[in-house]
Amino acid sequence: MKRGKYSEHYLLNLRLAGPVVLSQVGQVTVQIFDNAMVGRLGALPLAAVSFGGTIFFMIFVLVNGLSMGLTPLVGEQYSRGRFRRAAAYFQNSLVLYTLLGVAACALSQAIVPLMFRMNQPAEVVAGSIPYYRYVTLSIIPFMLFASFKQFLEGVGNTTANMVIIVTANCINVALNWVFIYGNLGAPEMGAAGAGLATLISRICMPLFAVIFFFCKDRFRRYFRYFRRELFAPRWNGDLLRIGLPIAVQMFLEGSAFALTSIMMGWIGTVEIAANQITLIVSNFAFMVVLGIGAATTIRVSHEFGAGNLKRMRLAAGASYRITLAWNMFTALLFVLLRNRIPALFTTDPEVLRVASKLMWFAAAFQFSDGLQCISVGILRGMQDVRQVMYIAFFSYIVINLPVGYLCAFVLGWGPGGLWIGFIFGLSVAAALLMYRFSRRYRELRRLQVLRNRR
Repeated sequence: MKRGKYSEHYLLNLRLAGPVVLSQVGQVTVQIFDNAMVGRLGALPLAAVSFGGTIFFMIFVLVNGLSMGLTPLVGEQYSRGRFRRAAAYFQNSLVLYTLLGVAACALSQAIVPLMFRMNQPAEVVAGSIPYYRYVTLSIIPFMLFASFKQFLEGVGNTTANMVIIVTANCINVALNWVFIYGNLGAPEMGAAGAGLATLISRICMPLFAVIFFFCKDRFRRYFRYFRRELFAPRWNGDLLRIGLPIAVQMFLEGSAFALTSIMMGWIGTVEIAANQITLIVSNFAFMVVLGIGAATTIRVSHEFGAGNLKRMRLAAGASYRITLAWNMFTALLFVLLRNRIPALFTTDPEVLRVASKLMWFAAAFQFSDGLQCISVGILRGMQDVRQVMYIAFFSYIVINLPVGYLCAFVLGWGPGGLWIGFIFGLSVAAALLMYRFSRRYRELRRLQVLRNRR
């Protein structure tokens, strides 16, 4: 009987996760095309895109994390049939997230002079700035789209997001070919062309979302629930109460990767390029886990809102098992194809040599990375996000970065030493987050039992 119940949750989780996974994989596929197409121009342009993308990512992940507070709030209201309250959150998010996008864009542009003071090769920094300026502008339309995306996930519709994102990604790849190499009469822009293609594709995303909402009556009705008086601090306060800890957690985790990439630049340009290739490949595999994690947040928020704690636990357990199976597959793949995968991005023999070694480390952290991601998804669905923020600080700032620096520069282990920091940090995060879920679930069960006895 229990096996049958788990089978149901496997299917429900995978049905929600499938479109999210395709969306996430599509986004990383664009990044892969960006780097592969720019990489054909040489190690320097690839390193420039890597550095510019790293600085952009640290700000982008922060504002994107803020938007994720909408999903569990909408999911809870939707599961209780409170559609007008769900619409109120959606209405306020459209304004709040767009303003946050404008602020993030302005902050990103202001950082440009500081990029020359990060102890990176001067030619890498100079080559990164045109690309960086384009992608920072793309934050504004992306954050507007994020309101639609997170709302749709909250009501359990992940297919529409998939169609919109995949369509925009196809536009991005096509425009890469046009602007990077100067085809169809366009100027040959090199790395900057990849940034311009990203900006145009992200402008398309909110436009596609608006068209979808107006074409579907079940979603168009939420616009009819919009009221001027619903613009209130209360709704924005809830969005920030859930979104801010999520954003800080994502920022801290992302900062560990970004700062490690910057430290990689202290070693050399070849190491930057090799690290970028390894991160792209690892991120590609992680997008599947991220999709499962997003589906887990949806499932948990619905069961949590309805008070079905047992089903919530079963949904969480199913996600853990699916993810571990995927992690086992990707770890094996990284080891077996460690020499072939980097060759898809560059022909530089030194970059290939370093990247093939880093693939071993990428394989090693697959399991802990998967477990921490699913645990975060579960806790988001339960709206238990504050402790996650503290765990992230301890795991990634207190453990990850110092261990990586110690191994790479003090012990002299080079690029691999920085990746050992990842393994330590992610393992600590996975253990603490799983413990937090177990403890929080027991607390909720006790409260439910006490209420039932009254």
